Amino acid sequence: MKFMKIGTRPDIFYTEEATRSVISDLPCDLVIQINNITYLLHKLQFPLLPKCGLLQRLCSNSDDSSTITLELHDIPGGEEAFELCAKFCYGITINVSAHNFVPAFCAAKFLQMTESVEKGNFVLKLEAFFNSCILEGWKDSIVTLQTTAKLTEWSENLGIIRKCIDSIVEKIPTPPAKVTWSYTYTRPGYKKTQQSAPRDWWTEDISDLDIDLFRCIITAIRSTYILPPQLIGEALHVYASRWLPDTTRTRSPESSMSQTDDVTEKNRRILEAIVSMIPADKGSVSVGFLLRLLSIANYLGASPVVKTELIRKSSLQIEEATVSDLVFPSRASSSQHVYDIDLVVQVIESFLMRWRRQTPETVENTQLLRAIRKTGKLIDTYLQVVARDKNMPVPKVVSLVEALPDIARKDHDDLYKAINIYLKEHPDLSKADKKRLCRSLDCQKLSPEVRAHAVKNERLPLRTVVQVLFFEQDKGSRTTDPRMLTQELFSRGKQMPIPVDDLNKLHLGGDEQSVRTDGTRRTPVPESSSRDYRKKKRSDRNSQQLEPEIEEVEGKKGKDAREEGSSGSKLDPKKIIQSRSRSDHGRDKGRDR
Repeated sequence: MKFMKIGTRPDIFYTEEATRSVISDLPCDLVIQINNITYLLHKLQFPLLPKCGLLQRLCSNSDDSSTITLELHDIPGGEEAFELCAKFCYGITINVSAHNFVPAFCAAKFLQMTESVEKGNFVLKLEAFFNSCILEGWKDSIVTLQTTAKLTEWSENLGIIRKCIDSIVEKIPTPPAKVTWSYTYTRPGYKKTQQSAPRDWWTEDISDLDIDLFRCIITAIRSTYILPPQLIGEALHVYASRWLPDTTRTRSPESSMSQTDDVTEKNRRILEAIVSMIPADKGSVSVGFLLRLLSIANYLGASPVVKTELIRKSSLQIEEATVSDLVFPSRASSSQHVYDIDLVVQVIESFLMRWRRQTPETVENTQLLRAIRKTGKLIDTYLQVVARDKNMPVPKVVSLVEALPDIARKDHDDLYKAINIYLKEHPDLSKADKKRLCRSLDCQKLSPEVRAHAVKNERLPLRTVVQVLFFEQDKGSRTTDPRMLTQELFSRGKQMPIPVDDLNKLHLGGDEQSVRTDGTRRTPVPESSSRDYRKKKRSDRNSQQLEPEIEEVEGKKGKDAREEGSSGSKLDPKKIIQSRSRSDHGRDKGRDR
């Protein structure tokens, strides 16, 4: 960083209490008060008045032999800037750099230290240094622009801000091969021995600026149309990482303490500015960055307009997200669960708005179908993460499960894994909650291995197990031995009769699901889904044909169901129902005790 050295005399200023004086044999005859500091100086013995037009005008009506007292509380830069100007007049050595140029230049302008007052004055020297050194350097321009924050109005009127921004914007499009490492900080991950700088070499340096100055630079860059939108997005990402709070960590007693109103308001203003600067081009920023901004917006209590815009932008790229991008810590003070599912649901619903506008034929043969399937896979994997939250309520999980249409899941294996994890982590769920959790599970979309696991899974509700068994019997699957399944279930407990009303509810496939779907959402049904629906109707008819057989078996008392189940070659759903019901009833009684 460059600096300018002016003057040859040693520093003769000294401090006594709140008074700054000059070591001299001559008595002072000029008293200047700036804020809480008093300066005891000389009018004519040293060239103070000859170089300062303002002081000449203020002292024009006074006697040369009298002591004059002036108050300059409104001088830009305060006492430090005034002292630089005074030392220049006394010929004392001073160093001017990008760090103190702005206050020195504004104070010199205020004191009217121009060429019209005296040749070779302070303003002329400062202007020469500004044009030849500061504006020619990269870091000098940025530091100078930073210092204008305390003297914004003066800097704008004198053209300092505009000239610094123009200098910075002019250097940013420099090809990386021509960028020398003296332009930038020592960036982590890069070595100065590398042949060229990275393409985003400028982003970290300008991230030190105030948000208003940063916005001016980004706006100027975008107006040139020289850089691709991805580089603009990278600059926004670097700035957000530099200034916005980190909300990726789960809430803890220490981190949940509210910030001061001033800090929160400042962060909210930065967030809104960043969102407004995101290029409209898809892919200019990553979906992970957008989702992080959404989490921060929720944490800071940003306006609904900002949240809606972030949800819309995130939904356009949601299929590119990873599970870690969706793990939003819940910031609501009233919630006990760790993860914020509501935000994810809002993004998914915004994503599905495009899908609902498509015809079934278009959905089947476009990239949108692949995006929906990829998103469904992502959500089911995400559910396996949030299912481990012991305080996550069932309605939250169900809302996310049912947010996706049937076409989004090519198979239900991952959904089954998520449900199984939730049931394992929440062993005290009621039967109603278990049924509600499992009602979206389609046994026809489970792989043979998962169906075999489901039959043996004591955590699943009875309805789900029977649906799997009905499908196995209808399909005639060779991967699961019906005799082994029957023996497995009968080994868990003795038979007990269950109400006929529960038996009448055990229908597999279309009827129940169609009713539920009509009550929640309407989605286009592609041709492939229609074929699945007809298959489920056939399975449903088979299950209805089995119900008389179930009721007939219920009337046979005194017969050993275990022996009959192990000796028969066909599945007896009634016996399986009674066995599971007996086992569930025993567990419920134990829990009540």
